[in-house]
Amino acid sequence: MDKNDNKNGQGGHHEMGMRGVTRPMAEKEVRQHNKEMHGDGKEKEDKGDMKMSGEMRQKMLEMHHMQTLWVYWMIILLGAWVLLSPLTFDYSVGTVEPSGGREVWLSLEQRIQFMKWSDIISGALLLFFGWRGLTPNRPVSLWICCFVGIWLTMAPLLFWSPTAVAYLNDTMVGALIIALTILIPGMPNMIMYMKMGPDTPPGWSYNPSSWPQRWIMMVLGFFGWVVSRYLAAFQLGYINTVWDPFFGESSMQVLNSSMSHAMPVSDAGLGAIAYTFEFLMGWMGAPSRWRTMPWMVAVFGILVIPLGFVHIFLVISQPILVGAWCSFCLLAAIIMLPMIPLEVDEVVAMVQFMKKKMKQGEGFWKLFWKGGTIESDAKDEAPELMAFPQKPGPVYSASIWGISFPWTLVVSVLLGAALVAAPAFFGVGIQETAADVFHLCGSLIVVFAAVSMGEPMRICRYANILLGLALAVAPWFVSGNTTGLGITGVVLGLAVAALSLPLGPVTQRYAGWNAYIK
Repeated sequence: MDKNDNKNGQGGHHEMGMRGVTRPMAEKEVRQHNKEMHGDGKEKEDKGDMKMSGEMRQKMLEMHHMQTLWVYWMIILLGAWVLLSPLTFDYSVGTVEPSGGREVWLSLEQRIQFMKWSDIISGALLLFFGWRGLTPNRPVSLWICCFVGIWLTMAPLLFWSPTAVAYLNDTMVGALIIALTILIPGMPNMIMYMKMGPDTPPGWSYNPSSWPQRWIMMVLGFFGWVVSRYLAAFQLGYINTVWDPFFGESSMQVLNSSMSHAMPVSDAGLGAIAYTFEFLMGWMGAPSRWRTMPWMVAVFGILVIPLGFVHIFLVISQPILVGAWCSFCLLAAIIMLPMIPLEVDEVVAMVQFMKKKMKQGEGFWKLFWKGGTIESDAKDEAPELMAFPQKPGPVYSASIWGISFPWTLVVSVLLGAALVAAPAFFGVGIQETAADVFHLCGSLIVVFAAVSMGEPMRICRYANILLGLALAVAPWFVSGNTTGLGITGVVLGLAVAALSLPLGPVTQRYAGWNAYIK
């Protein structure tokens, strides 16, 4: 096996084995097939469309299924566990009410019954469709099990699970089911239609779907999940207080505010679900998923980019709408912030692939759901992820390719943070309108400066020109402003506006997207 065959532990430019097939026997079959197709075993330049017979694909599918048979038995066992959980734990013992005297759409008795029957029905479905999944070539059954897993992660939130054990049981089993259906064995039946091709998009200097690029997203997603579950545990009533090292009881004020209660479910619980999916989806697919799984990249992008912005803006609005800060809410937003520029490049690569293939006459829906192949001579120089213990520096550097840190944007982040703290420094209360202006504009400056460090999103820095000018003018016309605070707004606001003009260095190539980096 040559150097490229081992890169990133996923197979080289010509390998099909790691594009949806993750077990050793299936990979061996693919490599043997490639060797036979190339005659003497030496790989020729692949243009991305080497044909494989249906019989060969079926044989590979069956061998792969045999290697992953334990997965489907685990689904059956977990189905039995979920089915028996209401009898094992008795959801009517140790019940709690949501925090802050919050009224929910179900009575306590209904919450108990809904959780009980949700588990019974979900367990029965896992038993039935898990049993069907023991037979190869039944992707629908596996997808149904996957959606049951998704339901299990959501049901405790929708039904305001009356006991902590029911919440813990369903969310953990749900995550395991998702992993067992589409992560560990790979996408159901993907081997029947997957196509060989490059890992790195044409015209790119790196692969935005490589394991080092995804590793940092998974770490951030995990920590976001931990923080959000802690806050959700308070809102659901499983713990009585939330520790806050900076703002004291303000956190509980925020979590029990009318802003939070306006949602029919726990907003922290929704964040925990989003981080669960983000963490799991980081594992999905091979390093070529920008072309083999466009639908997955699109869903992942929606979870991280627009929903991430919504999450951050809701946290930013807390001092304005509630008049209080929440340390762990801020931490969850800080964790989400770098995920946005880290994910944009993968979405850009996927969209470029889709547009190019559609221009060549391929249909949108087939490409979107099944992916395809494309010609590319680009090489990804990212080190193997397994080298992280020995070479943490190079692996970490590869994980943030596409991110650069112009001094202008770094200083803008610091100035934005200073603007958020300025009202307290000058003794202006959090309820004053001038404080609201500084809190909102300063936070947004931090957000847009940080997001603009992602080179594909560098144009976002221009939003800080408007925010800086607004800070220089608006505080003078609202209540609560002091001379010192107003002068601070003028000086720092104009500085932020000036710092937002330079482009800064662009260290990577993004094919046609470089034209939009201005």
